[in-house]
Amino acid sequence: MAADRDRDAEGRARNARPRDASGRPLPYGAVGVPRSDDEDEVLPADEVLRRAQDLLDQDRPFDAHDVLEGAWKAAPPDERMLWKGLAQLAVGLTHEQRGNPRGASSLLRRGAETAAQAPEAASRHGVDLSALAGWAAAREASGPLAPGLVLRARR
Repeated sequence: MAADRDRDAEGRARNARPRDASGRPLPYGAVGVPRSDDEDEVLPADEVLRRAQDLLDQDRPFDAHDVLEGAWKAAPPDERMLWKGLAQLAVGLTHEQRGNPRGASSLLRRGAETAAQAPEAASRHGVDLSALAGWAAAREASGPLAPGLVLRARR
């Protein structure tokens, strides 16, 4: 293992290179989009959904994925498929943003299907699985011309 790899306090590999809004690494010294460590922070579901939605509204699906992935990793077993599916939807948007329509289409479809495997968790957290599936299908068909992802009805 290379001694010059970026590591966090626990010794996990971290890439300290700056990144653009789509999560692509930029050269060292470049100015990138500020990153957060939300994926390592265990947040209540309402806060995860609020933060992820704020990031999606700012056209930052890569960062929304990080927040949703943190929830997925920390979730009880009966909720994991919901969070995994929502994270996949955000990755689908990241692929779209990076100019990869085939990858975007695949992940949007997979994300909606994965989230649909946790209907009780979705209901508990106010996530409308039918609306997500409809959104994913519309986005897959129309690409960026379709509306943005809404994780749950605005409260």
